Amino acid sequence: MDPVVRLFWNGLQRLVAAVMLLLLTPVILTIAAWIRIADGRGVLFVQDRAGVNGTPFRMLKFRSMVHNSVALSAQLGIDDPFGLVENDPRITRCGSFLRRTSLDELPQLINVMLGQMNLVGPRPDVLPQVANYSAEDARRLEVKPGITGWAQVNGRDDIDWPQRFILDRWYVDNWSPALDLKILWETAVTLQRGEPPVHVDTLNIARQQTPAATLDSKIVMDQKPAVQDVSRVA
Repeated sequence: MDPVVRLFWNGLQRLVAAVMLLLLTPVILTIAAWIRIADGRGVLFVQDRAGVNGTPFRMLKFRSMVHNSVALSAQLGIDDPFGLVENDPRITRCGSFLRRTSLDELPQLINVMLGQMNLVGPRPDVLPQVANYSAEDARRLEVKPGITGWAQVNGRDDIDWPQRFILDRWYVDNWSPALDLKILWETAVTLQRGEPPVHVDTLNIARQQTPAATLDSKIVMDQKPAVQDVSRVA
């Protein structure tokens, strides 16, 4: 695809994100107030994620888990603190609804407006897991991460990480504005979906124990202090 087309498309998404932020301001403020009243301080969840070429950026979400979720995951015997389990007790009263409807992702419109993300692309992964990517896995970092993506409309949490890598590589190889529009449409018509079954992330658990091949040295990995929350995509 012509680089000029991609540059134009990225710029258009930044403009659309700015307009959406303006139009959705009442919704965003209402959700923020709901979280503050129901679950206390800390409306936003901020976490370092890997952007294009692995460059870290601070991804924003509405908080959907308790503040001490990392510590709680260890107490519960959860091997992957960045993953989910069935009936996850770390999810807050508001969080279940926000995650099911993807409203927790709305603050990422700011990331899109800043040029750190696109509306569509592979979901941004956490830095500790990106550090264990193989060369093939790292191909998903060749484009900007997105709020939604090809893997999200083809299974979301109902698929495991090896399959997500395959779907993300397919997206990178077959990208076009028409494909992005298709993904946006499929995302919009499935917003009221039920919560899919949660798969245990055996791949990343195994890699934490025995790290896989790391990224090429060209990928910047600026290790920053971890935020005390986990809110895995999806």
